[in-house]
Amino acid sequence: MLSAVAGVFAAHGVNIAGIQTLPSPTDRSRIGLEVAIDAEVAALTGDLSALAHVHGVSVQPSLLSIYGKRVIIIGGGAQVGQVAVGAISEADRHNIRGERISVDTIPLVGEQALADAVRAVARLPRASILVLAGAIMGGAITQAVRDLQAQGVKVIALNMVGSVRDAADLVVSDPIQAGVMAVMAIADTARFDMSRQRGRRY
Repeated sequence: MLSAVAGVFAAHGVNIAGIQTLPSPTDRSRIGLEVAIDAEVAALTGDLSALAHVHGVSVQPSLLSIYGKRVIIIGGGAQVGQVAVGAISEADRHNIRGERISVDTIPLVGEQALADAVRAVARLPRASILVLAGAIMGGAITQAVRDLQAQGVKVIALNMVGSVRDAADLVVSDPIQAGVMAVMAIADTARFDMSRQRGRRY
Protein backbone atom coordinates (compact mmCIF):
# COMPACT_ATOMS: atom_id res chain seq x y z
CA MET A 1 0.00 0.00 0.00
CA LEU A 2 2.79 2.39 0.84
CA SER A 3 4.34 1.79 -2.56
CA ALA A 4 1.02 2.42 -4.29
CA VAL A 5 0.39 5.63 -2.31
CA ALA A 6 3.92 6.90 -3.00
CA GLY A 7 3.41 6.13 -6.68
CA VAL A 8 0.38 8.44 -6.82
CA PHE A 9 2.35 11.30 -5.30
CA ALA A 10 5.22 10.65 -7.72
CA ALA A 11 2.83 10.67 -10.68
CA HIS A 12 1.63 14.12 -9.60
CA GLY A 13 5.17 15.40 -9.03
CA VAL A 14 4.60 15.84 -5.29
CA ASN A 15 7.51 15.29 -2.90
CA ILE A 16 6.85 13.42 0.36
CA ALA A 17 8.68 15.18 3.19
CA GLY A 18 7.63 12.85 6.00
CA ILE A 19 5.64 9.70 6.73
CA GLN A 20 4.26 8.42 10.02
CA THR A 21 1.76 5.83 11.16
CA LEU A 22 -1.15 7.19 13.19
CA PRO A 23 -3.22 5.56 15.94
CA SER A 24 -6.53 4.16 14.72
CA PRO A 25 -9.66 3.14 16.68
CA THR A 26 -10.26 0.37 14.13
CA ASP A 27 -8.15 -2.45 12.72
CA ARG A 28 -7.37 -0.33 9.67
CA SER A 29 -3.99 1.33 9.26
CA ARG A 30 -3.70 5.12 9.14
CA ILE A 31 -0.73 6.97 7.71
CA GLY A 32 0.08 10.66 7.70
CA LEU A 33 2.17 12.15 4.94
CA GLU A 34 3.74 15.61 5.02
CA VAL A 35 3.89 17.03 1.50
CA ALA A 36 4.21 20.35 -0.26
CA ILE A 37 1.35 20.37 -2.75
CA ASP A 38 1.72 22.44 -5.91
CA ALA A 39 -0.47 20.03 -7.88
CA GLU A 40 -4.26 20.09 -8.13
CA VAL A 41 -5.41 18.85 -4.73
CA ALA A 42 -8.75 17.42 -5.92
CA ALA A 43 -7.05 15.34 -8.63
CA LEU A 44 -4.44 14.06 -6.19
CA THR A 45 -6.95 13.05 -3.52
CA GLY A 46 -9.16 11.50 -6.19
CA ASP A 47 -6.35 9.26 -7.41
CA LEU A 48 -5.48 8.30 -3.83
CA SER A 49 -9.11 7.46 -3.06
CA ALA A 50 -9.28 5.27 -6.17
CA LEU A 51 -6.56 2.96 -4.87
CA ALA A 52 -7.68 -0.48 -3.76
CA HIS A 53 -7.97 -0.79 0.05
CA VAL A 54 -7.94 3.00 0.59
CA HIS A 55 -11.00 3.80 2.72
CA GLY A 56 -10.61 7.58 2.96
CA VAL A 57 -8.36 10.55 2.24
CA SER A 58 -8.33 13.88 4.07
CA VAL A 59 -6.21 17.01 3.64
CA GLN A 60 -5.03 18.68 6.85
CA PRO A 61 -2.75 21.64 7.61
CA SER A 62 0.88 20.56 7.95
CA LEU A 63 2.36 20.01 11.40
CA LEU A 64 4.98 22.61 10.52
CA SER A 65 2.29 25.24 10.00
CA ILE A 66 0.60 24.33 13.31
CA TYR A 67 3.41 23.40 15.71
CA GLY A 68 6.32 24.86 13.75
CA LYS A 69 9.99 24.43 14.56
CA ARG A 70 10.90 22.49 17.68
CA VAL A 71 13.31 23.29 20.51
CA ILE A 72 14.43 20.03 22.15
CA ILE A 73 15.71 20.19 25.75
CA ILE A 74 17.48 17.14 27.22
CA GLY A 75 19.24 16.66 30.53
CA GLY A 76 18.72 16.79 34.31
CA GLY A 77 15.23 17.53 35.61
CA ALA A 78 15.86 20.83 37.43
CA GLN A 79 17.99 22.28 34.64
CA VAL A 80 15.57 21.11 31.94
CA GLY A 81 12.73 22.85 33.74
CA GLN A 82 14.58 26.16 33.95
CA VAL A 83 15.63 26.05 30.28
CA ALA A 84 12.00 25.33 29.39
CA VAL A 85 10.85 28.41 31.31
CA GLY A 86 13.06 30.62 29.17
CA ALA A 87 12.26 28.83 25.91
CA ILE A 88 8.48 28.81 26.41
CA SER A 89 8.41 32.47 27.45
CA GLU A 90 10.47 33.51 24.42
CA ALA A 91 8.52 31.26 22.04
CA ASP A 92 5.28 32.85 23.25
CA ARG A 93 6.65 36.29 22.41
CA HIS A 94 7.48 35.23 18.85
CA ASN A 95 4.38 33.11 18.31
CA ILE A 96 2.17 36.08 19.12
CA ARG A 97 3.82 37.79 16.12
CA GLY A 98 3.02 34.91 13.77
CA GLU A 99 5.92 32.55 14.41
CA ARG A 100 5.35 28.86 15.18
CA ILE A 101 7.80 27.38 17.69
CA SER A 102 7.14 24.52 20.12
CA VAL A 103 9.24 23.25 23.02
CA ASP A 104 9.82 19.58 23.93
CA THR A 105 11.64 18.32 27.02
CA ILE A 106 12.86 15.02 28.43
CA PRO A 107 14.79 14.72 31.71
CA LEU A 108 17.29 11.85 31.45
CA VAL A 109 20.24 10.47 33.40
CA GLY A 110 23.05 8.18 32.31
CA GLU A 111 25.72 8.70 29.67
CA GLN A 112 24.43 6.18 27.15
CA ALA A 113 20.78 7.19 27.57
CA LEU A 114 21.72 10.82 26.95
CA ALA A 115 23.93 9.97 23.96
CA ASP A 116 21.13 7.92 22.39
CA ALA A 117 18.65 10.74 22.97
CA VAL A 118 20.98 13.32 21.41
CA ARG A 119 21.45 11.25 18.25
CA ALA A 120 17.69 10.61 18.05
CA VAL A 121 17.02 14.36 17.77
CA ALA A 122 18.03 14.11 14.11
CA ARG A 123 15.07 11.76 13.56
CA LEU A 124 12.50 14.03 15.23
CA PRO A 125 10.30 15.89 12.74
CA ARG A 126 10.88 19.66 12.69
CA ALA A 127 13.61 19.55 15.39
CA SER A 128 15.64 22.72 14.84
CA ILE A 129 17.89 23.09 17.88
CA LEU A 130 18.95 21.09 20.95
CA VAL A 131 19.69 22.42 24.43
CA LEU A 132 21.69 20.16 26.74
CA ALA A 133 20.83 21.02 30.33
CA GLY A 134 22.80 19.19 32.99
CA ALA A 135 25.61 19.35 35.53
CA ILE A 136 28.09 17.02 33.82
CA MET A 137 28.19 15.63 30.28
CA GLY A 138 31.02 14.23 28.20
CA GLY A 139 32.35 11.05 26.63
CA ALA A 140 29.75 9.36 24.43
CA ILE A 141 27.46 12.39 24.75
CA THR A 142 30.11 14.64 23.24
CA GLN A 143 30.50 12.36 20.23
CA ALA A 144 26.72 12.24 19.86
CA VAL A 145 26.64 16.04 19.80
CA ARG A 146 29.19 16.09 16.99
CA ASP A 147 27.18 13.48 15.07
CA LEU A 148 24.05 15.60 15.47
CA GLN A 149 25.81 18.77 14.36
CA ALA A 150 27.01 16.97 11.24
CA GLN A 151 23.34 16.62 10.31
CA GLY A 152 22.75 20.34 10.61
CA VAL A 153 21.23 20.63 14.10
CA LYS A 154 22.67 23.36 16.33
CA VAL A 155 23.45 22.56 19.98
CA ILE A 156 23.45 24.87 23.00
CA ALA A 157 24.88 23.54 26.28
CA LEU A 158 24.73 24.87 29.79
CA ASN A 159 28.10 25.76 31.31
CA MET A 160 28.63 22.37 32.97
CA VAL A 161 31.45 19.99 33.79
CA GLY A 162 32.64 17.81 30.89
CA SER A 163 33.70 17.95 27.27
CA VAL A 164 30.22 18.71 25.87
CA ARG A 165 31.02 22.39 26.38
CA ASP A 166 33.85 22.11 23.85
CA ALA A 167 31.61 20.54 21.21
CA ALA A 168 28.53 22.77 21.61
CA ASP A 169 27.88 25.65 19.23
CA LEU A 170 27.19 27.92 22.19
CA VAL A 171 27.64 27.63 25.98
CA VAL A 172 25.34 29.59 28.29
CA SER A 173 25.62 29.70 32.09
CA ASP A 174 22.06 30.77 32.92
CA PRO A 175 19.48 28.08 32.02
CA ILE A 176 16.65 30.55 31.45
CA GLN A 177 18.84 32.57 29.11
CA ALA A 178 19.85 29.36 27.30
CA GLY A 179 16.18 28.70 26.56
CA VAL A 180 15.65 32.25 25.35
CA MET A 181 18.68 32.11 23.06
CA ALA A 182 17.64 28.73 21.63
CA VAL A 183 14.33 30.20 20.49
CA MET A 184 15.98 33.36 19.16
CA ALA A 185 18.40 31.21 17.14
CA ILE A 186 15.59 29.54 15.16
CA ALA A 187 12.95 32.28 15.05
CA ASP A 188 12.41 34.08 11.75
CA THR A 189 11.19 37.06 13.79
CA ALA A 190 14.51 37.42 15.68
CA ARG A 191 17.96 38.64 14.71
CA PHE A 192 20.38 36.20 16.29
CA ASP A 193 22.96 34.44 14.15
CA MET A 194 24.17 31.22 15.79
CA SER A 195 27.00 30.89 13.26
CA ARG A 196 28.57 34.03 14.71
CA GLN A 197 28.39 32.60 18.25
CA ARG A 198 30.28 29.37 17.53
CA GLY A 199 32.54 28.50 20.45
CA ARG A 200 31.46 31.41 22.66
CA ARG A 201 30.46 31.14 26.31
CA TYR A 202 28.08 33.41 28.15
